[in-house]
Amino acid sequence: MQISTMLRGAFAAVAALSLAACGINSVPTAEEEAKAKWADVEAQFQRRANLIPNLAEVTKGAGENERTILTQVTEARAKATSVNITGDDLNDPAKMEQFAAAQSQLGAGIGRLLASVEAYPTIQSNQNYLALQSQLEGTENRIAVAIRDYNEAVRKYNTTIRTFPDSIGANIIHGAEPMVPYKAVTAGAEAAPQLDMTNN
Repeated sequence: MQISTMLRGAFAAVAALSLAACGINSVPTAEEEAKAKWADVEAQFQRRANLIPNLAEVTKGAGENERTILTQVTEARAKATSVNITGDDLNDPAKMEQFAAAQSQLGAGIGRLLASVEAYPTIQSNQNYLALQSQLEGTENRIAVAIRDYNEAVRKYNTTIRTFPDSIGANIIHGAEPMVPYKAVTAGAEAAPQLDMTNN
């Protein structure tokens, strides 16, 4: 009786260790880490979107060309903020590409607007404009860092669900699918725009 109890206890311990080694905890942990990093990406893109109304206010004195670009930026902002990605969408390449395209379009528009406004010394010397340039530059850098951190978390998650023994739990218990790393959809879009902080 005592031996069978010991054997059952030993079997339970071995089974528990086997399950622990098969992705029971590591897969959801890696998944939650990637989702948390995605939330950071979204927060930084939202921060950038929130700066657009300030940019519009400061550039009111610009010429017709700049107003046209500003209209395009405003429309791009509306489109970018309408594309939402949930944690459940992180394994859908089409949705991730749609989100990246909208954000790239907004980033490119901001870069064009800031470059064209450089021709207006009265705007460029405005302290609000200079502060806004600095905030946008900082936000673009934060976006780059958040994307890098998200992509690293996705790499770890995807590696976890594809390597033994975690792949056992990932496939059998969790039904895990690889997540999609964030990729810029236009060449150079992953780089923060260079903002000239000097007056002409």
